[in-house]
Amino acid sequence: MFVGFGYDVHRFKKSRKLFLGGVKISDTDGLDGHSDADVLIHALMDALLGAAGENDIGHFFPNTDSKYKDIASTELLKIVADTLNNKNFKIVNTDITVVAEKPKIYPYIDQMKDVLSSILGINKEQIAIKATTNERMGFVGREEGICSMAVVLIEK
Repeated sequence: MFVGFGYDVHRFKKSRKLFLGGVKISDTDGLDGHSDADVLIHALMDALLGAAGENDIGHFFPNTDSKYKDIASTELLKIVADTLNNKNFKIVNTDITVVAEKPKIYPYIDQMKDVLSSILGINKEQIAIKATTNERMGFVGREEGICSMAVVLIEK
């Protein structure tokens, strides 16, 4: 059994689509980043890679490489899932928290689980997605951005 932890943060950017967990939440007030800036998936990928003893997502998908510009993070997650499969790792479960004052993501959680379970080849019951606010403190509290944390358990 191997445990991994991932964290990601992105600031808001007007006139950009917001994706969380591979689900489009909004056509405006998206997140700024080289890819689609899906903080939920980015934290999950780092947790998976860390548990497998691999480098982080910046190593795999550098923001200096134009082929990843505006790419959907779901496409990157497929590559990470293949990396784990090639090393004979199986995902036991993942627990993900999104920290944001806005938007409220509860209505989208089931859809996010559908997307992630399909890509990772696991059951929705193996995925926990939770949301919380930062109680109006710090950059998240000032609604400047969103952060996400993920923990995974994998086995070989």
